[in-house]
Amino acid sequence: MPQRLNPTSALLLIIPPVLWAGNAVLGRMVAPLISPMTLNLLRWLLAFVLLLPLAGGVLKPGSALWPQWRRFTVLGLFSIGGYNALLYLALNTSTPINVTLVGASTPVWMLLIGQIFFGQRISGRQLLGAVLSIGGVLLVLCRGQWEVLQTLHLVAGDVYILLASVGWAYYSWMLAHPSSESASLRADWAAFLLGQIVFGLVWSALFASAEWSLTPAHIDWGWPLVGALLFIALGPAVIAYRSWSAGVARAGPTVAGFFINLTPLFTALLSAAFLGEAPQLFHVLAFVLIVSGIVLSSRR
Repeated sequence: MPQRLNPTSALLLIIPPVLWAGNAVLGRMVAPLISPMTLNLLRWLLAFVLLLPLAGGVLKPGSALWPQWRRFTVLGLFSIGGYNALLYLALNTSTPINVTLVGASTPVWMLLIGQIFFGQRISGRQLLGAVLSIGGVLLVLCRGQWEVLQTLHLVAGDVYILLASVGWAYYSWMLAHPSSESASLRADWAAFLLGQIVFGLVWSALFASAEWSLTPAHIDWGWPLVGALLFIALGPAVIAYRSWSAGVARAGPTVAGFFINLTPLFTALLSAAFLGEAPQLFHVLAFVLIVSGIVLSSRR
């Protein structure tokens, strides 16, 4: 049974938003050094190497992973291959603050996808929460000037992260409905993540190949890029996932769900510190709207 929230549980649940915020800021910082699809591929290749000593057995022929290859192909597309590639692509034209704020609308898409594809009813309270959260997203998209919506020209990055958020919502519903996945595979966080990475790397390689074939893709090797790759492979990809799993096990998913919305706040602080992109008033208002909507949506 999940425990009540205590300092240890809170620390475990705070670590992932900090690391995910760092992922967004670093992704923006290294955007001139490496193409986004290539960055995503290299990140998960490193994460694959880091996880091999912990869960390499899941790749053996008799593993429970291979009978589930169709499911893990889809999981790998929406998480490793699709979401992260779209995130880095978004950071080429949008700021980390905007990207994480728009990404904070993901629980709203979870409501809609739950009703459309999984037969989950939406209550009046949840609908009001969705309206508030979408209002926050619109506030980011129009940069705090509502009249801009009449002649709104979306930045490409805003569209990419919206698509990524919808894909992540569907991925989350798949995790909540494990179907025929084996209990042993689900119980081992490293094996479960490594299984997703294996199939996600196939998608990532395809996207990176298309990037090099169709665009002026590039890599400018140097210590800044190497350091960034090591951080985003070890931190946001491995440590954050492990901390989140342990935090959810201790505090329960309902309490844990609120912590993910700290990501835009940490992103704003890190952007101000490292990118000189100070948060604007509309960022604060958008954050309040999004969090208010998610709180309403999450209440029973």
